[in-house]
Amino acid sequence: MKTLTFILTVFIMTNLYGQESIYDFSIKTIDGVPYDLSQLKGKKIMMVNVASKCGFTPQYEKLEMLYERYKDKNFVVIGFPANNFLNQEPGTAEEIKNFCTTKYNVSFPIMEKISVKGKDIHPLYQWLTDKTKNGVSNEPIKWNFQKFLIDENGQIALVIPPNESPMSEKIIQWIENK
Repeated sequence: MKTLTFILTVFIMTNLYGQESIYDFSIKTIDGVPYDLSQLKGKKIMMVNVASKCGFTPQYEKLEMLYERYKDKNFVVIGFPANNFLNQEPGTAEEIKNFCTTKYNVSFPIMEKISVKGKDIHPLYQWLTDKTKNGVSNEPIKWNFQKFLIDENGQIALVIPPNESPMSEKIIQWIENK
């Protein structure tokens, strides 16, 4: 009976909240290569919607510093170019990749350009921003460079506003907290 109750509880929770974790998603890199998020199990992840013509664009430098500092400590930054705010990411995949690598020496994974809000919102960002899907919080994207901190179990731990530095004390403490 306990086993049946457990199975029913898991079934109900999965159907109530949709995707169980971030690991249920597969996305594409800026080069169009499939990238299964399940390969990140056990890592802390920062997901951030990025843009090349935004006042926060210099955060690329801090994102890269953060990634370089912690990439060997089960942490990864993933950038999602998005053109949802004032046409601040109008470029093609090639232009975005070139901008990131030549201007900011970005080595963390950059994904294909997606929509992070509106009618054409990408399913991953639907999950990130909707409590009925993620089971944690409703956090609509306010602007470019909003950061979602995902724990080692694939669940949202914190949402960091666009204006907060990727190297803020709150983020560093979260990464270093074992």
